[in-house]
Amino acid sequence: MKIYTKTGDAGETGLYGGIRVPKDSVRIEACGTVDELNACIGLVRSRSPDAEVDATLHRIQNELFDIGADLATLETHPKAAHLKIPPTLTPGLEREIDRFEDKLPALKNFILPGGSACGATIHLARTVCRRAERCVVRLAEAETVNPEVLIYLNRLSDLLFVLARTVNHRSGELEPLWEPQTQRTKF
Repeated sequence: MKIYTKTGDAGETGLYGGIRVPKDSVRIEACGTVDELNACIGLVRSRSPDAEVDATLHRIQNELFDIGADLATLETHPKAAHLKIPPTLTPGLEREIDRFEDKLPALKNFILPGGSACGATIHLARTVCRRAERCVVRLAEAETVNPEVLIYLNRLSDLLFVLARTVNHRSGELEPLWEPQTQRTKF
């Protein structure tokens, strides 16, 4: 099977089931941003987080593929119900947040994205997750979307924040603190 099909040369792409839509549609933007998030998490994993964090991120990558399938399937498709992500995924993220956060020092300040290379890359993934969430919100204003997708992405950004803190903490990297303008030296 060839990787190129030439079916998208006119600016359209196919949803699950063969329906053609413009590549700049809100639905394709949402799918593409979830794919970008998945690629960011792949980049994080290439930065060698510890085994516990890596296992969590591996599971999330698979779940993001499931979300992509959910978003790429119209509600009218006969298999739409089968491809929807279930409401059981988000509680799993919440358990992960609690488990990792329990081992971290309490936050007393806002932190800036940064720290170790791995921690900073997780912060980047977190911002892409927030953008994916905004794309899905726009899609939900125009078309039917599984509400679990939005809930999952919202919680995932929280987990990514906690994972960034976790890898920084475990590597001994200090989290850069936000210094409000009123506290910075004025020139």
